[in-house]
Amino acid sequence: MKPATTPSQLAAYFDHTLLKPESTAEGIIRLCEEAKQYGFATVCVNPYWVPTAAEQLAGSAVGITTVIGFPLGATSTFAKMTEARDAIAAGATEIDMVLNVGALKSGWLDEVERDIAGVVQVCRGRAIVKVILETGLLTDEEKVKACELSKCAGADFVKTSTGFGPGGATVEDIALMRQTVGAGMGVKASGGVRDLETVQKMIDAGATRVGASASVAIVSGLQGDGY
Repeated sequence: MKPATTPSQLAAYFDHTLLKPESTAEGIIRLCEEAKQYGFATVCVNPYWVPTAAEQLAGSAVGITTVIGFPLGATSTFAKMTEARDAIAAGATEIDMVLNVGALKSGWLDEVERDIAGVVQVCRGRAIVKVILETGLLTDEEKVKACELSKCAGADFVKTSTGFGPGGATVEDIALMRQTVGAGMGVKASGGVRDLETVQKMIDAGATRVGASASVAIVSGLQGDGY
């Protein structure tokens, strides 16, 4: 299969990710060095490591994504807003917040939208907001509704998975999410994306960002195909 992009173009899709609880300072620093070397869009780290990433990436074009309400999405809206505000002050440029899955499944749609809107309010003009749906826990109808609520609340992206829940990104989910949000909103494929073929399929289905810990291997694989 012939890749559709050059290595530098492909790298720009990636949030180079390290969210393991046992992540060390050494690992975060290495993540940042790799992001600068390959030209990834952002690094994605837990909130504690945002200041370290900001120090390492100062003066570079690489952004800093962090996760909010992670990984369950079941913290209060106030807590999510506070986390987001603190992360932005520390240097985060993109906020990946976890949807309140339980509220969605309870049919409390206004609560779900308010939860997202609260984080959007904190981030407006300061950081991009991506809403993690945790698609492995949702029916197709719930995925559509979650996308609609995210769009109505003013989020910039919808995202498949935390990587800590059941399942991960699928081409079918990306296509459904893209169809629901339309062309003007970002769609991020995350969770189990580990090879070039999968990335290309996700992009073809409508993904505009990819979250992966295997980013270096994937982009290196493209280079190995003659690009």
